[in-house]
Amino acid sequence: MSSQSGSSDRPKSREGLKTLGGLLPFLAPYRARIALAGLALVIAASATLAIPYGFRNLIDLGFTDAGSAQASQVNLVFLALFGIASVLALATAARFYLVSWLGERVTTDIRAAVYAHVLRQSPQFFEVTQTGEVLSRLTTDTTLIQTVVGTSISMALRNLLLLAGGLLMMFITSASLSAIIVVLLLAVILPIVIFGRRVRKLSRASQDRIADASGLAGEKLNAIAVVQAYANERREAARFDEAVERAFGAAIDRVRARALLTVLAILLAFGVIVFVLWLGAHAVLEGSMSAGQLAQFILYALIVAGAIGALSEVFGDAQRAAGASERLLELLAGQSPIASPARPQPLPARKANGSSLQITGLHFRYPSRPDVPALHDLSLTVSPGETIAIVGPSGAGKTTLFQLLLRFYDPGQGCIRLDGVDLREFALDELRAAVGIVPQDTVVFSADAMENIRYGRPDASDDEVIAAARLAAAHEFIERLPEGYRSFLGERGVRLSGGQRQRIAIARALLKNPPLLLLDEATSALDAESERLVQRALEAAMQGRTTLVIAHRLATVQRASRIVVMEHGRIVEVGTHAELVETGGLYASLAALQFAAG
Repeated sequence: MSSQSGSSDRPKSREGLKTLGGLLPFLAPYRARIALAGLALVIAASATLAIPYGFRNLIDLGFTDAGSAQASQVNLVFLALFGIASVLALATAARFYLVSWLGERVTTDIRAAVYAHVLRQSPQFFEVTQTGEVLSRLTTDTTLIQTVVGTSISMALRNLLLLAGGLLMMFITSASLSAIIVVLLLAVILPIVIFGRRVRKLSRASQDRIADASGLAGEKLNAIAVVQAYANERREAARFDEAVERAFGAAIDRVRARALLTVLAILLAFGVIVFVLWLGAHAVLEGSMSAGQLAQFILYALIVAGAIGALSEVFGDAQRAAGASERLLELLAGQSPIASPARPQPLPARKANGSSLQITGLHFRYPSRPDVPALHDLSLTVSPGETIAIVGPSGAGKTTLFQLLLRFYDPGQGCIRLDGVDLREFALDELRAAVGIVPQDTVVFSADAMENIRYGRPDASDDEVIAAARLAAAHEFIERLPEGYRSFLGERGVRLSGGQRQRIAIARALLKNPPLLLLDEATSALDAESERLVQRALEAAMQGRTTLVIAHRLATVQRASRIVVMEHGRIVEVGTHAELVETGGLYASLAALQFAAG
């Protein structure tokens, strides 16, 4: 579903306006408001259809009698017309309010549902989907749906009622002229429907190009420092310009097609009506119709023509919304391969010294790289309270092992047990609540320091947050910020140094106070003094919990209970620092290189 590939690699979905049926679950909770809007719609349409009949009476009755009778009838007809207009105004206002409310409400529900669903997707989803594309669907596509639910559906139903009611009244007024109109209109509708299908395809293509541009912009803005460091601003601006020009071209194709559809619908419909009215005018001249009947027939014909023209325009909006719905429903239909079991096992009671891990016969390949084994026949047992250091060259599978421990992925073969229970038996939120991680790529949110640390445990008090910051050697630099713990840290923590961001992430993990702690290069961005402080803090934090530490700098892992050496997805050595140096294997080679360089 990569936005780079557009719509060509997406599975074929339901054709045409049937896609909008996927919105019914979002409309179902608001049946009462829909019924009220429908009632207001019927009243407004009925009032509109009553107006031509009033004009017929005005012409045929009001101007045929003489004297006071004539004035009396004219007064009554005008009073009746004003009464109809009052009903029409109130019903139209009620319909507008109700359908606008529905549009806003349904759009809000869809955005919330799509965002919540995307948050539950496994990393596999984000390997093939750009975040910019998701954001485009949450904004642009939902806005189109809001237009349809809040305006177009109501307009379509209103004009369908006017079309049906107008045709009925036309037949009552003159069956012969109406029959001619119906036959000719049926010939008109076919090309409109065929052309409308092309509008839908062009609408989908236009939305895909917008998503491409959003994905490109989001990716580069998230890496703005790299773009500027390599002086690629002009190049990236040119690439974005090309993307938005492609989106503009696709949008113009859609607009041109919609304009042609509107021209085709109006010209054909009014051409039919003008021809039939010409026949009606001759009927009045011949005396087979009254002037009032012709006026009534003309007004109903105008109502029918206007309804057809409006329906063609609404049909274009609906085609665009069908494409938007298709894209959003694709997101909602995607099921994460990683899910909680139907009957999850409760987490074992926490032990005083942490949790145990049993990793047995682990095999794993990333779904996006199925031909390359990331882990192969990996087995390891970790006792409660043990600190295990995991070292090895880049690409050895160290971070992959952490992703499996958090159950971002499930292994192809083998299993991981936490306190004797397979990770797949736990509810995802409970499992991840028991595991704390400090990732290699630290994340700081657009919030203040207090809230960034509190993200580890949202119900923590301010004092607990400050205690965690002290433990992570972050308290002093936070206190020096302009507003202390209430200082806004900027998007992605741009107001902090790399080492400061890493200490915020460490404080967040320590505040969580999990029985299993994963440190993925937790001190990689720290200077020597900060590393010394944080290392001392981490050693204190490791007490009473099981800890797995990934580190390239071997000086940070010498005091681990055991060191696990990985290469090409396998465990090749296990032992203490002294034992592994004496063995003379891969670890000894890495240590010799690092300590010689030091």
